[in-house]
Amino acid sequence: MEITLGEIASKIGGEVIGDSSHLIKGVSQIQDASSGTITFLSNPAYKKYLETTNADAVIVEEKIFLNKRRGIVVQNSQFAMAKTLRLFNPVLKENPIIHSMAYVSKYAKIGEKVSIAPGACIEKGVKIGDGCKVGSNTFIGADTILGNNCELKANVSVYNNSNIGSNVIIHSGTTIGSDGFGFVTVDGSHEKIPQTGNAVIESDVEIGSNCSVDRGTIGSTVIGEMTKIDNLVHIAHNVKIGKGCLITAGFAVAGSTVIGDFCIFAGQVGIAPHLKIGNNSVFASKSGVTKSLKGDMIYAGFPARDIKDHNRRQALINEIDKLKRKVSELSKEIKDS
Repeated sequence: MEITLGEIASKIGGEVIGDSSHLIKGVSQIQDASSGTITFLSNPAYKKYLETTNADAVIVEEKIFLNKRRGIVVQNSQFAMAKTLRLFNPVLKENPIIHSMAYVSKYAKIGEKVSIAPGACIEKGVKIGDGCKVGSNTFIGADTILGNNCELKANVSVYNNSNIGSNVIIHSGTTIGSDGFGFVTVDGSHEKIPQTGNAVIESDVEIGSNCSVDRGTIGSTVIGEMTKIDNLVHIAHNVKIGKGCLITAGFAVAGSTVIGDFCIFAGQVGIAPHLKIGNNSVFASKSGVTKSLKGDMIYAGFPARDIKDHNRRQALINEIDKLKRKVSELSKEIKDS
């Protein structure tokens, strides 16, 4: 496939600098680009590659970066590159088929244009909306509901009574609706508390591989619409996550915590149970949240606090260390005098 710079610019809403009829055959990374491709610059750390990249054109946000190179100037280079990648990698349409080696209960309701791969198991009472894709060896438990245009990759497990909205993507190895970690200790014995609730995944959510979303003990665990979850994330029972959140790998949240809308969690953030996290909170990597936080701030550290306060404390620790070394040096001088 070859596309002219002008055609790419019209699709991504940019201005061509140079020959708009120049043909591009693919997309590559700026640091190891090949001839005939287009690349992009969004992170300033990669500006050093502009002079040496072999790409025929560069997508940038400021014309000055091109320095007489061919390219396209856009408002958001990362978003423009996402659109460009779709141009060169269109989703291939497949004929929907329910494979003969899949088990589908006669009491399940399957929508139109649904694909179910070999080894999948669809139990009774399941409702699958139009245009869904169910991967090989994926299990969907009784009375679960899937909206339209969902894609469950291979080896996903969805326990009974789960409720999944439309346009949801769940990657391999993830489990939805497993039992929450609920036990009561009586006379030295750990007695299991029945987990009678369910898991609700709202529309336009994407969940990475090897994640666990527990069902509620009573009531629901909820992942809000448009939230995006990375690999290796644990969501405990009765947690409520708002809409539009971004959650990266290694994140874990304990039971019954409520997280607001449009929060961002960097890698390996941990949150204690029964807390409330306000809207638009941002947490630096490895933050440990031990109390409720109001939101609209950036937090860091353990325990998590306003990142400015955290940085001041870290600077103070460094100063104390320097002071300790200076006192040791003075003490030695006094002893030697």
